[in-house]
Amino acid sequence: MTDANLSELTVLIVEDEPLIAMSLEDALLDQGVTCLGPAGSVSTALQMIEAGGFDIALLDVNLRGERVDAVADRLAAAGIPFIFTTGHGAEGLPEAHRARPVIGKPFRDLDITQALARHRPR
Repeated sequence: MTDANLSELTVLIVEDEPLIAMSLEDALLDQGVTCLGPAGSVSTALQMIEAGGFDIALLDVNLRGERVDAVADRLAAAGIPFIFTTGHGAEGLPEAHRARPVIGKPFRDLDITQALARHRPR
C-alpha cells in the first residue's frame, strides 16, 4: 500500500488508552492520514461526531467501562463508516453492529492501514 491510498483521509480515533491512541495516530500520520481525537469517552465521541469533519472512525468498544453502543448508533445513522478495535471478540460488539468490520487487539500498524483502505468511503 502506498501513502497515496490514505493521504486524503481524515479518521476519528475513539480510544481511551493513551498508548494505543498514540500508536494509532503515529501509524496513520505515517500514511498521510489526518487524525481527529482521540475521543476517550462516549460523551466526547458524540460531540466530535456532531462537529463532523472526518471520513471514517476507529472505535474502541469499551471506553473507561462504558460501552460505545450510542457512538456506533450515531455513526451509523449519519452514514459514517467505522471499524471496531477490540480485544473482546465479536461477542463484545454492540449487537446491532456485529456485521461491522473489526480489528482485534493487539493489532499491527498494517492491520489498521489495510482495514482503512478496505472500508474507507469511496
